[in-house]
Amino acid sequence: MVISKPVLLGLPYDASSSFKRGAADAPREIRRALRSEASNSWSEALIDVLRPEMVGDAGDLDLSDVARVRDTVETRIRQMVAGGQSPISLGGDHSLTYPILRGFGPPYGNINLLQIDAHGDLYSEFQGDRFSHACPFTRIMEDGLVKRLVQVGIRTMNEEQRTNAQRHRVETIDMRAWAAGRRPKLDGPLYVSVDIDGLDPAFAPGVSHREPGGLSVREVLTLIQGLQGPIVGADVVEFNPTEDPTGVTATVCAKLVKELASRMLEA
Repeated sequence: MVISKPVLLGLPYDASSSFKRGAADAPREIRRALRSEASNSWSEALIDVLRPEMVGDAGDLDLSDVARVRDTVETRIRQMVAGGQSPISLGGDHSLTYPILRGFGPPYGNINLLQIDAHGDLYSEFQGDRFSHACPFTRIMEDGLVKRLVQVGIRTMNEEQRTNAQRHRVETIDMRAWAAGRRPKLDGPLYVSVDIDGLDPAFAPGVSHREPGGLSVREVLTLIQGLQGPIVGADVVEFNPTEDPTGVTATVCAKLVKELASRMLEA
């Protein structure tokens, strides 16, 4: 089956966050920024991406039953994929990427995964939780949900995460390598997971775990715009509106959503 239409899906969940809550409110604020009269609905490739016939919106998923969050997300993503949709999930914390990718399953067992992030999120467990937002990519690799995982923007790797990265053959382009000119080479089918803290907090301060020395907005946009398709899905996660009083991070998230949708439509 060829996935053809990008569709937004709000995932208002942050109970797997290890530090500050607030990311559950992100879907509402990203949509508000998308609709803001401060900008328009066109991507840089001159596609009017927010026209309903171009990009759909499935609303927010009810994730009030915390004990069943992963099953609920996996089931909804599977339904969307079966219906010929390319989900662009608006998180929420990064733990959600694991059930999202479980929802793809066959026939997308050979997905390549691009993770833009300050953190490796490769702990075996964190604070006693195997499903913390610090662990999703270990679970993804253990379950064999992707063919390749390439991480960009990493600048907080520690020994445990590096060991897990080596064990699962994760390709990590940390910020030192990025600054030296290394770039990812990926083809489709491709899933893109954007943790907003992958950007430098000068550009996107509205996150719970600010880590200086990150990517610029322009660098992330250029990376997305240069990806080879097809892009079968994406998420934008870890935006915390409680840390974003000026709304600048919401605007960055909206811009990334538009450019991800545009790249899906171009491929």
